Amino acid sequence: MHDSRSRVPEVTVAFWVLKLLTTGIGETTSDFFVKTFDPVPVVLLAAVVFIGCFVVQFTARRYVPWRYWLFVLMVAIFGTMVADVAHIVFDVPYALSSTVFAIVLVGLLVVWRLVEKTVSVHSIVTARRELFYWAVVLATFALGTAVGDLTAVTFGLGYFGSAVMFAVVFGVLLLVLRLGVVPVASFWAAYVFTRPFGASVADWLGVDSGRGGLALGTGPVSLVGLALIVAGVAIVQARSRARSLIVR
Repeated sequence: MHDSRSRVPEVTVAFWVLKLLTTGIGETTSDFFVKTFDPVPVVLLAAVVFIGCFVVQFTARRYVPWRYWLFVLMVAIFGTMVADVAHIVFDVPYALSSTVFAIVLVGLLVVWRLVEKTVSVHSIVTARRELFYWAVVLATFALGTAVGDLTAVTFGLGYFGSAVMFAVVFGVLLLVLRLGVVPVASFWAAYVFTRPFGASVADWLGVDSGRGGLALGTGPVSLVGLALIVAGVAIVQARSRARSLIVR
């Protein structure tokens, strides 16, 4: 039974579907805006929108689907921009950024565990725990972005090859989670891999054939993906509202 005080959603099939959609569309949306317009004002504007969406989510004090997924989408878009800046502007190798982000993620989880005695996603019922949660989410996005680029570009697997590999890893982790084996660790591991999995699929659909993609364009892929996200969130929001009316 989902705790009514929780500030984050239940881990269901809908959760994973929306998570994968937001990660993929965050990738293509970021690429579209950065490559279509001047990247400096785009990143600055994205930072402002990111902060605004965080305020909208954090002030809810409980899980509200549209608020939560709006912020997750902005985490995906802005997080992709930040990760790309580290590589493009500062020429940080993907192997190094992946290692650094992995250390940051582990460090955040350790601190969270020491302070709150748990890092379970089912325990996000206070403001402090939610802050830890979003800090870890940001780290997973940064790590996933770097790892996806590492396998596709540095290791030469390409976007399709990377998508297949990450799909297998993600599937195995979901099975482990379903079986209840180290559930907290398997959840966060699966959460990390949604990023490179979703982003690799989106890149494969959007980029040109010279980069191993289907050349559908990052703009069209983003628009279709956004429509799917809006539809999915609308369904989840309606179900959440219906559930709250029944409880009352």
